[in-house]
This record gives sequence, structure tokens and C-alpha cells, in this order.
Amino acid sequence: MLQISNKVTIPDHEIQISAIRAQGAGGQNVNKVSTAVHLRFSIGESSLPEFYKVRLLKLHDKRISKDGVVVIKAQQHRSLEKNREAALKRLQELIKSVAVSPKKRKLTKPTPSSRIKRLDRKSKRGRVKALRSKVSE
Repeated sequence: MLQISNKVTIPDHEIQISAIRAQGAGGQNVNKVSTAVHLRFSIGESSLPEFYKVRLLKLHDKRISKDGVVVIKAQQHRSLEKNREAALKRLQELIKSVAVSPKKRKLTKPTPSSRIKRLDRKSKRGRVKALRSKVSE
């Protein structure tokens, strides 16, 4: 069971974890032991609340496929168990990041002094550019 919040959990049967061979350097251990983890989690078929599902599907994350499947590959550690924990933690963080709703932006007006400063900078810049032009006789 993966704990997302106090009320939201994901049962183990909804998460598919398979062991694969890790890539890159590592000597003979890489060639003979499958220590990397490939985690797959289908958003649509999960028991997550609808709020989470909608937000996850709207995310533009390379780990989420067009079919709504989260694919996470963990191969940082030498042991299978540590990679499994790392993959589950990354899934948990991904789902938790969707739970927090962004604050609404309040529209503000520029202050009178900032308007004056902006116009002064514009006129100075205009004078500098005018001085660069060719001198007419």
C-alpha cells in the first residue's frame, strides 16, 4: 500500500513493478543481475479520487504516456529493493505534487512612481538612439 495522504492510498495490485537490467557502467554486476526497476501505474484504472486523475492527466510530464500510464525507471542503486523504494517514492511525489492547487494570481496596478521611472528610462533610451543617427548638415 502506497500512502499518498491521510485519506488517499494506492493498493499494491494497481502498481506493476518489474525488474530489468540496469544500463551503463557497473562491471559484471550489471550483466548478470536485474537490479533496475520499471514501475507502471495506470491513472485511469486506479482507485485514486477523480480530482487526482484529472490533474495527473493534465500534467505535461514525460513520465506520463498518452494512454495515461505513469512509467518510472529507477536504476540509481545497486540493490533491487532500494531501486523499488526509489521508484515508489518518485510515484508518491508525482501524485502529491498534483494535490497542491496553485494560488490564484491577484491583478495589481503599477505604482505612480514606477510609471514615471519607466517613462524616464524610455525617453533616455530614445535620446541615446537618436544621438546614434547620422548627423545632417
